[in-house]
Amino acid sequence: MEGIGFIYIMTNKNKTTLYIGVTNDLQRRVLEHKNHFIKKSFTALYNLEHCVYYEYYPSIEQAIERETQLKKWSRVKKELLITSMNPEWNDLWEKIRKMIY
Repeated sequence: MEGIGFIYIMTNKNKTTLYIGVTNDLQRRVLEHKNHFIKKSFTALYNLEHCVYYEYYPSIEQAIERETQLKKWSRVKKELLITSMNPEWNDLWEKIRKMIY
């Protein structure tokens, strides 16, 4: 096993599109999405700049397993998951930015 992992969900301002990703550095990755670091990426093309959900895992392998699981879920099930942690679907960037891990 190598390093920690996170899964996260990004959306746009109208909350019409969701993107599920995995990373070992949540702060860096969310900032990359917010700044459209990869210009032709899915998140850049659909302006997915708001991180509305994330989970921490002690290994990147566990995070990858969870990402694979969530990507198979229906939109409704994903929405319920987000709402369970973040009822208003607020952008969690300020919380993520201050995290120490």
